[in-house]
Amino acid sequence: MKKVLLFVFGLLLMASCQNEMKTGFIDNSELIKEYQKRKDIEATFKKKVEAFDKRVDSIGRAFQMEAQEFQTKAANMAQKDAQQQYQVLGQKQQMLQQQFQTEEQAIQKESQTEIDTLIKEVRSFVKDYGKKNGYTYILGSNEAGSVMYGEESKDLTKEILEELNKAYKKD
Repeated sequence: MKKVLLFVFGLLLMASCQNEMKTGFIDNSELIKEYQKRKDIEATFKKKVEAFDKRVDSIGRAFQMEAQEFQTKAANMAQKDAQQQYQVLGQKQQMLQQQFQTEEQAIQKESQTEIDTLIKEVRSFVKDYGKKNGYTYILGSNEAGSVMYGEESKDLTKEILEELNKAYKKD
């Protein structure tokens, strides 16, 4: 009886040793860089920045023309009136610069918020993918070196990227 129990215990021990942890890793940079949703977000913000730059250039040219026109008139104006006009132009220039800076910061903040949301979505997707496919761990590789080496067969970057892009296309 003892031999049978030892044999069963031995089999259970060997079986538990066979229950290996399933581990994989992804290249975080590559996954984010090649994710179609990130590319779409980047394209959207590129258009916003281009439109903003065009508007700034247009308003800047109009202001320069106004300043040049004033300089032409200033030669025939009383010094006090000319100084007053210079002050008005200076205030207008400051106001425009502040407005442009505020708008630029708003675009940057919106872009950063979109990217932060995207990164959270990717993390959540990887977590769900790991659970669904029986992984104990999915590690992230990056320039800081969290994964210094990994067998190529354990690299899930392309597989997860394909799944991520498929899921994005469905939305």
